[in-house]
Amino acid sequence: MSDLNISNFIWNIADDVLRDVYVRGKYRDVILPMTVIRRLDAVLEPTKEAVLSMKTQLDKAGVANQHAALCQASGEAFYNTSQFRLRDLTSRARRQQLKADFEAYLDGFSPNVQEVLDKFKFRNQIPTLVEADVLGFLLEKFLDPSVNLSPKPVLHQDGSVRLPGLDNHSMGTIFEELIRRFNEENNEEAGEHFTPRDVVELMAYLIFMPIADHIQSGTYLVYDGACGTGGMLTVAEETLIKLATDHGKEVSVHLYGQEVNPETFAISKADLILKGEGVEAENMKFGSTLSADAFPSREFDFMLSNPPYGKSWKTDLERMGGKKELRDPRFVIEHGGDPEFSLITRSSDGQMVFLANMLSKMKKASPLGSRIAEVHNGSSLFTGDAGSGESNVRRWIIENDWLEAIIALPLNIFYNTGIATYIWVLSNRKAENRKGKVQLIDATAWFKPLRKNLGKKNCELGVDDIKRICDAFLLQKEDETSKVFPNEAFGYWKITVERPLRLKAELTEGALRRFRKTCSEAGESDLVRAIEAVAEARGPGPHLDFNAFVAEVEDVASSLGLRMTAKRQKLLMSALGQKDAAAEPVIRKTSKPKAGSDATREALYGSYHTTVGGKASVVEYEPDTELRDTEQVPFLEDGGIEAFFRREVLPHAPDAWIDASKTVIGYEISFTRHFYKPQPLRTLDEIEADIRALEKETEGLLEDVLMGGH
Repeated sequence: MSDLNISNFIWNIADDVLRDVYVRGKYRDVILPMTVIRRLDAVLEPTKEAVLSMKTQLDKAGVANQHAALCQASGEAFYNTSQFRLRDLTSRARRQQLKADFEAYLDGFSPNVQEVLDKFKFRNQIPTLVEADVLGFLLEKFLDPSVNLSPKPVLHQDGSVRLPGLDNHSMGTIFEELIRRFNEENNEEAGEHFTPRDVVELMAYLIFMPIADHIQSGTYLVYDGACGTGGMLTVAEETLIKLATDHGKEVSVHLYGQEVNPETFAISKADLILKGEGVEAENMKFGSTLSADAFPSREFDFMLSNPPYGKSWKTDLERMGGKKELRDPRFVIEHGGDPEFSLITRSSDGQMVFLANMLSKMKKASPLGSRIAEVHNGSSLFTGDAGSGESNVRRWIIENDWLEAIIALPLNIFYNTGIATYIWVLSNRKAENRKGKVQLIDATAWFKPLRKNLGKKNCELGVDDIKRICDAFLLQKEDETSKVFPNEAFGYWKITVERPLRLKAELTEGALRRFRKTCSEAGESDLVRAIEAVAEARGPGPHLDFNAFVAEVEDVASSLGLRMTAKRQKLLMSALGQKDAAAEPVIRKTSKPKAGSDATREALYGSYHTTVGGKASVVEYEPDTELRDTEQVPFLEDGGIEAFFRREVLPHAPDAWIDASKTVIGYEISFTRHFYKPQPLRTLDEIEADIRALEKETEGLLEDVLMGGH
């Protein structure tokens, strides 16, 4: 029976047994833990008597710490010391006896399995199953002789295989298919999905193949901060061991993972226990990677992950003190001269924060450093303005020269989402030929269609597709589907373009009336006398040189014994100033020119060399916030910011300048721009043919409509 058929069989158990007891979205609360329990039971069946015998001996001898001896007796990293196997319980007729015996059976499992059962909260379901009188029926279904959940084959009497054994890889596939179907029933978010094995295999090759020749005999640590059911870790382990063996090396691989979902955590831990890797299972930690990092001081050789995307991490952010108070060294670092460079992204999407967590765990002293493969959706490439957390993560990565490649995957390659997805490949030990460069690979057309959809997944990466992607990556091919860029190609300056505030002063009776009222409300009625004196001397206006107007007001105020405070100057501007494109720019500051200064260049940044009152001066103007604009200037712009500004801005706004204090560095990666393929325009003949065909289709339609009304 294939993996898919077994998952269908288990799914049908849910429908047969639980239909009138649970709503469909709650089947998982029973079916997932029962699948694990039956798998554990099947593995332990051959050594059941040996475990019970050992337990008796140890109890008689008064041995307190029995775990190692019982594991040795079972031949596994776990055991069950109850008197029962699952098949022993199917004969229990009375409900309460079955309940007691089943609970005793569960209590007999070793402590590492108890944690798995606790995370499933399976014991909470037993009363419901007993009351509905379906527990015995459920056990019978899982013990169906036509299905083998054991890793060992079921044989005919002649020794031939009746049912093949189910290895752990296949068991993982069954779990993922079940979880996918349960997620569909619960309408889970698109970002909460499981990574198909074909994508995981590709990720493993991408991090291991470039350094396959450099793998030495020894110990390697592999980490996944969003490990789900642990599929990425186990595939990575298998791939690394095979590569090392092929190169005549012997390696020991230790797996580390963290998962926030209790069910998937339980499955990942159960998977490792079933493989006999009891010690490794202890490295699977439950909890949030972001707010409760289980490995704060650990560094890893290889890291793979598929973090949730499009999913809020607001709760984690609040637990860490909020955006203003967060001081976690994984997310607030020193970079680019900024001692508090923030990698904190929007709380609505935490995928880039997971990447920052991985990067904080890179090995810094080892010859191979660390290699990372992580899946993201498209927003990680470009979301976030310059200076935002998302842009800062990209900047930090690229300016440290850690990004090797990004591969665009086919659409509909995942189970629960059809959106565009990408694999980021990173390393802090780039090969010489990759230094200072980033490779983009468009693999969206490299796939094989599935005969039957698995959720939204309608295609897969075949062996040839994976090889094609790996070859393009390893050989750094440059063609229509693979391009290599200098790091600087993704950086830009976001410049702020200012234009001067141009004000006129109106001193009409209506304007003066409004000014008197404003001054009265501000407690500055004395200022009215100065304005009235200027109005009498200069007339109602409009006065298009606000600078000259203010100077005259100051002279009159001085003669009246009034000091022109900053508050009074603001009142003039806000209460009497009116914007007018024909007015003179309002001067904010006047200073003396410095010797040897470049007047032409300084004008680009808002310092204009001119003559004021017959003296050589440098003036700076008040900016008009309503005319403020921003521009993105690529790092690779010929001539940089100034050349761009002269070419793109000054011809359209000759009075504009750059506010250098507001210039911010940003990074974004646009697959669309680099791989855009323009569609050829249709010919006039084709368009005409379509129009004539439409005419033919609608011929007589108007007449039918009109006649139908009579």
